[in-house]
This record gives sequence, structure tokens and C-alpha cells, in this order.
Amino acid sequence: MHPAVPFRVEDREVLLAFLRERPFAIICASVKGAPLIAQAPMIVREIDGEIALDFHVSRGNMLAPHIVQGFRALILAAGNDAYISPDWYVGPDQVPTWNYVSVEAEGSIAPLNEAELIAQLDAISALEEGRLKPKAPWTRQKMAPGKFDAMLRGIVGGRMVVDRLQGTFKLSQNKADEDRSGAEVGLGDHPIADLMRKARP
Repeated sequence: MHPAVPFRVEDREVLLAFLRERPFAIICASVKGAPLIAQAPMIVREIDGEIALDFHVSRGNMLAPHIVQGFRALILAAGNDAYISPDWYVGPDQVPTWNYVSVEAEGSIAPLNEAELIAQLDAISALEEGRLKPKAPWTRQKMAPGKFDAMLRGIVGGRMVVDRLQGTFKLSQNKADEDRSGAEVGLGDHPIADLMRKARP
């Protein structure tokens, strides 16, 4: 996460909404001294007041065999980003930078049992199929008998219980108003420009 305070977001509801909107995340861990990374679809759950991120990876993924023993990890959900040219600023002697939004979760990972894994698959499919309306949603009931169970053996599910959740919404909050306005104009219809406008006090 960016160390500058103006970019830090700690509002739980804002961060959870971001994670729900961007459910394809990057899992980073160091297991037995080896740096490992995976990309995985995840579902946000709130269990007994705690935040849990349920995900699945291919059984062939390098992280998969370690999920049974458990490990600590970071999960990063990245949103939009944009290069900011110094030519867009009014003030002189500035340098290029990058505006972006992201959320980072840290915690311990443990395996999902089969019922929990199936629930995760159903939930992520329902979430994404819902974004495709008016298309009729796909469900696993459309598969041939036995096919889903066979394919289920090819993946491993995990759950991170989150003990740290933080966001970086770097949207030129550290710049003068005229410089922010110049960057917004320079970005045109880029989604980051809209986020910059919404972030204004």
C-alpha cells in the first residue's frame, strides 16, 4: 500500500464494496521460503463479524498443495489505473505519476471443505452471471450428470480470514486544486478522472 496518508482508505464498507466489485484477485505468499503467487476468483463473506475471502485455484497451481497446511498471505484486488502527465498540471517542476485504486487484505489461509468450495463456485458464478443480464444465468445444473463432480476434483478452495484490510485510492489528493483539475481534463473520459472528481472534498 502507498505510505502517504491522503491516499489511505480504511472504511470497511467502502473496502468491502470494492472487493465485491472486483472479485478476481492476486494472492501473494512466501511458503517455506519460496515466493508464490496466484490469481483467483473470490467471494467476500462476513462470518461472525469477521471478513473472509473464499477463493479457488487449479490443483496444479503452486499454492494449491500448501492450502491444506495453511499459510499467511496477502490478497490484492486492483482497480483502474492511469498515467498522469506533468504537462496536465498548472504548477511547474512536477514529475509523472500514476493514479490508481486498490485494496489489500492480509490474513491466514485455510482449506475449504467440499460443501464450502461448491458454495464458493455457485456464489462467484451467480455474481458474475448477474452482471450479464438480460442473459439467462448459467448454473451448474446445465452440465451433464457427473461432469461437475469430475471437474471439482481439479480445483482446491481456500479461505482467508482477514486481520488487516486497507485501501489505496491515489487520486491526486496531494495536489493543488488547479493541478487536479488539469489532470482530470487531461484524462478525458478515463474512469480514473471520474473517481478523481468523486474524491474531491
